[in-house]
Amino acid sequence: MSKAYDLVVLGGGPAGLVLTLGAASLGARVALIEKHKLGGDCLNYGCVPSKALLRAAHVAHTARQAKRFGVDTGEVSVNLGRVMDYVQSRIDTIGVHDRPENFEKAGAEVIFGSPSFRDGRSLEVDGRVLPFKNCAICTGTAPFVPPAARRVPHHTNETIFGVRELPGRLLVLGGGPIACELSQGFARFGSKVTLVVRGDRILKREDPEAAQVVLGRFRKEGIDLRTGLDLESVPASGKGGFQRA
Repeated sequence: MSKAYDLVVLGGGPAGLVLTLGAASLGARVALIEKHKLGGDCLNYGCVPSKALLRAAHVAHTARQAKRFGVDTGEVSVNLGRVMDYVQSRIDTIGVHDRPENFEKAGAEVIFGSPSFRDGRSLEVDGRVLPFKNCAICTGTAPFVPPAARRVPHHTNETIFGVRELPGRLLVLGGGPIACELSQGFARFGSKVTLVVRGDRILKREDPEAAQVVLGRFRKEGIDLRTGLDLESVPASGKGGFQRA
């Protein structure tokens, strides 16, 4: 068995990357294990792509409002495929900071694969045993998909940025930041958006006054907000639907 690592970090998202770089820079023998992409949700499925999408949506929205200022832009059309190309370009630009070689230069070893614990002091990745003195679990979370939605085609924040055709109608489940960003973004592109939340308001972690400002803007832009609802069933046709809980 090889010499034990001072630290094994599971998960290459923001927390795992900072911990890896910091520990390696201090001279620790570190292994970073990631099963998919470095950068985590923020780079690949959250902060970065959602802000890029909102930037494109803002341009479309501003163009439609241009006539108020005496500027005639004609009919505004959105090519969602090209929008998503722009989104990916922003991910690629920022992603250079999260490349494996950046952490390897600091002295860490980057391993891609799905680890499993063998005991309290070692784990295994693709047949390779890694003994460790300390292990940090920085695996983050995954989007929750209601059971009813699992039976029909659907998207989460991990797949929505790969959509190439603008949907005529979009049902968004959840009232958190990413759900709200996607709702406004697609509404500004031209989709008819319905936003469904279980609770009594959106953005429950934010101040109520701030959430009200966002809600007021959503109403002006035609987003249909439904509160106090759960997704209980979806028609077999997959066309969508929800019922009051």
